[in-house]
Parts: sequence; C-alpha cells; structure tokens
Amino acid sequence: MTTTPASRAGQAAAVEAAITSRMSTRAFTGQDVPRETIEHLLEVASRAPSGTNTQPWKVYVLQGDSRNALVAKVCAAHDALRADPALAAQYQEEYDYYPGKWVSPYIERRRENGWGLYGVLGIGKGDKDKMHLQHQRNYRFFDAPVGLIFTIDRVMGRGSLLDYGMFVQSLMIAARAHGLHTCPQAAWNGFASIILPHLGATDSEMLVCAMALGYADEAAVVNSFITPRIPVGEFTRWL
Repeated sequence: MTTTPASRAGQAAAVEAAITSRMSTRAFTGQDVPRETIEHLLEVASRAPSGTNTQPWKVYVLQGDSRNALVAKVCAAHDALRADPALAAQYQEEYDYYPGKWVSPYIERRRENGWGLYGVLGIGKGDKDKMHLQHQRNYRFFDAPVGLIFTIDRVMGRGSLLDYGMFVQSLMIAARAHGLHTCPQAAWNGFASIILPHLGATDSEMLVCAMALGYADEAAVVNSFITPRIPVGEFTRWL
C-alpha cells in the first residue's frame, strides 16, 4: 500500500496530537471504559520495545468492587500514616523512584510543579489538611473507573524498567487515540505491602507503578494545569 504526502502528513499530525495532548489527568468522570477497549489498548502497547523481546510487563486491571476495595485499604493506610508518621517504616518503596537528595535544576522543577498544581487548586503552603486530601486523590485513582497496577519480576535488571517506561508511554498514547486520558502514578509504590496481596501477586513480583484510566472531567479546574517543558536547546547538544 502506497502513501501520499497528504496521508503521511495526516498520520504524523495524529501521532503528534496524541503525544502532545497527553497530560497527567487528575479528575475523571464516572463513564465506564469497556473491557474490549482496555484489552485493545494493552495489545497496542505490547508492541513497545524491550531488550531481547523480554516483555517484562505484567498488568492488573481493577474496576468496580476490586478497585473500590483497594482504594479503601490504601486510603485508610494513608490516613493512619498521617496520624502516626512512625508507620512510614512499614510503607517503603522497593526501588528509588526519586533521588535521595534533590539538587538543581530538578528541585526547582519539582517545586514549580507542586506549587503550580496547588495554586490552581487554591491550596496554600500551610493548608496541610487540604494537601493531605489532594495527595489522597492519587489513591482514589482521581475517580477514574479503571485503575491499572504494573508489576515486574524481581529477577529482571534495571534496564527492564526502561523497557517498562516505553510500554507505559505507549499505553498512554494509545489511550489518547481513543479519547481517553491517564495519570501515571508512582504515589502507590510505598503501599506495595497492601497492594500486591490484594492483587494476588506472587512474591516474585515488584510493584512498578499504577495508572488511572478513563475520561477526563473537562470541567474540573485541576485539569487546566499543564506542566511546562524546557526548550530543546537546554537538554540537547549537537556534535
């Protein structure tokens, strides 16, 4: 099948639109996502590359009662942790998603992101109750009807996490092609001791991250927050 310049331009525009319209959506409607749609998105995402085609991803799809039960468990633990910070020892991430010590320019970008989001929501620096509730929105999948949990076999190496990132990104871009939005979430990682048994995961699995999937609530002010990107010239060197 031959393609014309016009059809190639249309294909390029569609791909670029899916990529550039992706955002971390933090408010969803209750509209259901059909199982066949989710299965199709996962099939498309499975074309992501992986070293020697190891395909290290394992996905758990939570909807309805299973989703709601996990939300209740983790929200309860999150509340308990706030009441007694000593419980933090029970809820440790298995791998370092963020650096142990923040340095420039990453700390500035992190602060810009955090205070930009809170600013849109009208949450001030001293509003600890509101901060807690907003953070807990993560553990409610931001009201999305579909929660995805991603795990990996512990025997896999660090490079497999790179493969996993490409799979997750492919899934998010495929979702945009169907009018859906997502929010990838590392916030769940510290609660693996609650999440993995709920999933029926084996001891050989490690939690990688979670994701909310559904239709964006276009009226929610939080979804007006779009994170900035630094110019290409700041992260590229031509040799």
